[in-house]
Amino acid sequence: MACFIVPSSVAALTTVFRKKFPERWRVQWLNAMIWGGAVGLAVEHVAHQEIVPWFPFLTAMRSPAEAAAMLKEMALVGIPMTLALVGVWVVMVVVSERFLTTRDAPARAVVARR
Repeated sequence: MACFIVPSSVAALTTVFRKKFPERWRVQWLNAMIWGGAVGLAVEHVAHQEIVPWFPFLTAMRSPAEAAAMLKEMALVGIPMTLALVGVWVVMVVVSERFLTTRDAPARAVVARR
């Protein structure tokens, strides 16, 4: 119903504040992963007519019972999905840092000796 709202919110925040993150964190990777996933989910929700072009836009907001189910889905699907994406991004950054540090170390040593 609305699980894409959680990653979209995180993606919006990381996009707005991307200059605050150190360059070595490669926040652009996180943004690409989260925006891609959120757009894919939004397209899927449009295809299943859970998002409509008229107010309230989310069909789950038509009644309080459906809104409660939507919030539950956001908590049980959206948050774990976002945390999984952030976890994958952290692993990517750590592996990248280790690989680049290991790969560049001999080259820096050669340059230092000259």
